[in-house]
Amino acid sequence: MTLEYIDWERNGVLVLNLTGKLVLGDGTRTFRQLIQDALAMGKKDIILNLAEVVHIDSSGLGELVNSHSIIKRQGGHLKLVRLTLRAHELVNLTKLHTVFEIYDDEDSALRSFRPLSA
Repeated sequence: MTLEYIDWERNGVLVLNLTGKLVLGDGTRTFRQLIQDALAMGKKDIILNLAEVVHIDSSGLGELVNSHSIIKRQGGHLKLVRLTLRAHELVNLTKLHTVFEIYDDEDSALRSFRPLSA
């Protein structure tokens, strides 16, 4: 099973719905290219929906961290939504919950990009 995606934009934020495996090889190459393409199009605020990612290995985690760093250096934000139980365990075990902003749903993540003014 390769990594596939569907993308859409909401309020200027690119949402990438990933499906499959984020693992060494095709999965990490596909993901890296997605992020490069998004940045080339000027999309710096990105939400990754991981609800349908069935497996993430150490290379996949490394790509997530690398992408986060690249996007942040360019003034953008990468936020994660709908992590599976296994993905939550990996993120907590590796202490990456201190790196990533993680949300239960897309709407919550979207609101975090542009806080409501008082």
